[in-house]
Amino acid sequence: MMKTVNRIFNLLVLSIVKLWARTIYKVENRWLHPHKEDPWERVRLIIFLNHTSLYEFLFLGAVPWRFIKRLAGRMLVPAANTTISRPIVGRLLKILGPGLVPISRERDATWDYFLQKVQEDSVVIILPEGRMKRLTGLDKHGKPMSVRGGVADILQMMETGKMVIVYSGGLHHVQAPGQWFPKPFKVISLCTQKLDIADYIRQMQSVPNKDFKKAVMADLQERLARFKPNECY
Repeated sequence: MMKTVNRIFNLLVLSIVKLWARTIYKVENRWLHPHKEDPWERVRLIIFLNHTSLYEFLFLGAVPWRFIKRLAGRMLVPAANTTISRPIVGRLLKILGPGLVPISRERDATWDYFLQKVQEDSVVIILPEGRMKRLTGLDKHGKPMSVRGGVADILQMMETGKMVIVYSGGLHHVQAPGQWFPKPFKVISLCTQKLDIADYIRQMQSVPNKDFKKAVMADLQERLARFKPNECY
C-alpha cells in the first residue's frame, strides 16, 4: 500500500515538473535515428551526457507522458552525497526523485549499495561524468570533464533491454553552478539515441586493446564530442 502511495506521489511531482518545463521553457528534442516502434519502450537505462546544472530535471519536458508514468516509483539515480546533503537543493532533489541514492565519487561501499538497488523494473538514470561542468568548461577543480566507468558496471548488471543516450546542449544559459535561480523562457535543446543493451555490450567487448570498462568510457566520451544538440536540427 505504501509503495503505491509513494508511486502516485512521485507521479504527481514528475507531472508538475514536466508541465513547468513545457510551460516556462521551449524544450526541443530530436532523435538521431528514425524509429517505427515507441522509442521509450523497454528502456531500462538513460545515460545523460554533458552535465552542466542541478536543473537538468527540466529535460523531463521532452519525455512523453507514458514514460513519466513508468518512471514514477521506478526511477533510480546515483547522486553525489555532497549534493544530496545540501539543506535546500538536496531536499528539493529528494522530493523530485525519491529514487536518488547518495554515493561518494569513489568506487566504495556506496556504489556497491547503489548497484544492489537496481531491480528488473528499475529505470536507471546516470550522469556518467560524475560532476558538473562550470562556465570555464572544466569541473570545479579546474580539470577537464570526462566520462567515468560506473556506467559499465550498470550495463553488465542489466545485460538486456534498451538504453537511451541523451545529449544535452547544456543549461548554463538557464542556471549555471553557483547561481541560485533558473532563468525562464529559454530554449532547452537535446538529442536522443536509443540502443540495444546486449548489442552495445557485445560491441564494447569486441573493441581491440581495451577492456570493457575502458571501451565504454572511450565510446561515450567520443559520442559526447560528436553529437551536439545545436547541430541536430
